Amino acid sequence: MALHPNIDPGLAAALEAMPLPPMDFDSIRLEDLPDIRVQHSAARAAMAPLVADERVTIEDRTVPGPEGDPDIRLRIYRPAGQEEPVPGLYWIHGGGMIFGEVEMEDPRLIDYVVQVGCVIVSVEYRLAPEHPDPAPVEDCYAGLVWTAKNAAELGIDPDRLAVGGLSAGGGLAAGTVLLARDRGGPALAFQLLICPMLDDRNATPSSHEFTDAVVWPRAANLLGWTALLGDRRGGDDVSPYAAPARATDLSGLPPAYIDVGELEVFRDECVDYALRLVRAGVSTEFHLYPGAFHGFDGLLPQAEISRRAAAERVVALRRALLG
Repeated sequence: MALHPNIDPGLAAALEAMPLPPMDFDSIRLEDLPDIRVQHSAARAAMAPLVADERVTIEDRTVPGPEGDPDIRLRIYRPAGQEEPVPGLYWIHGGGMIFGEVEMEDPRLIDYVVQVGCVIVSVEYRLAPEHPDPAPVEDCYAGLVWTAKNAAELGIDPDRLAVGGLSAGGGLAAGTVLLARDRGGPALAFQLLICPMLDDRNATPSSHEFTDAVVWPRAANLLGWTALLGDRRGGDDVSPYAAPARATDLSGLPPAYIDVGELEVFRDECVDYALRLVRAGVSTEFHLYPGAFHGFDGLLPQAEISRRAAAERVVALRRALLG
């Protein structure tokens, strides 16, 4: 695959050394997704098995899901030896609404615990198309409510609880924050939205531009939103909790951090969401990483731009949660 002329040189060199296997999203059917998930999960586990870190303890819990729906799994990461309450980060993994599991975020979240000194609760939400909207965001909200109610047991300072996520998880994080505002809680101190998936309409220039993106091209995005929304995708009957770009009122939300790559489908919707947050009176930090594609830092963490992006997020979390 030919690389975009604007691609960051460090990312280009890393891709040349380790080309990514292509995936033909145009040919994937919704009914194929369960089998593809199994393959992806096995490959991820083989390539990146969990490496124990004595500075962090990890525990899985099963807690009540939305009323009338199944229980959900949460993975809890704590600083080893923690005695006093510390800030909390409620985390939502990525995967385009159709892939993903809590285990895939172990390295990132262990690093956040060590560098920020927080407790992290990561939610395993139901995936589309088997569980279309509103199942994913309602699972995320239910897990957040449980986390807030059990903050004392978890060692979390309830006044310093943030929500964060990456890609689809970033979009679900934004939707969960909107739900928390509109349902009267839990109170949140911050939202960390990493290359969030926000807009089902796929109408921005960047959505049309990156049909051959390194990661998550337009066809993949159409597949993910179709799995989540079915025939409603792009129409008038879509909730802002499912597609936060649809929200007409962004006031009263917690301070935000948003970042996105220059060379990805989500670029323009993230730029627009950041501007709208600012205009609604929400203090917002925004980063557009030049020459970067979707998920660049997770795939190629040793590239200089990846290290810089990772460091900026930690700085933002520390400033928001530690003062």
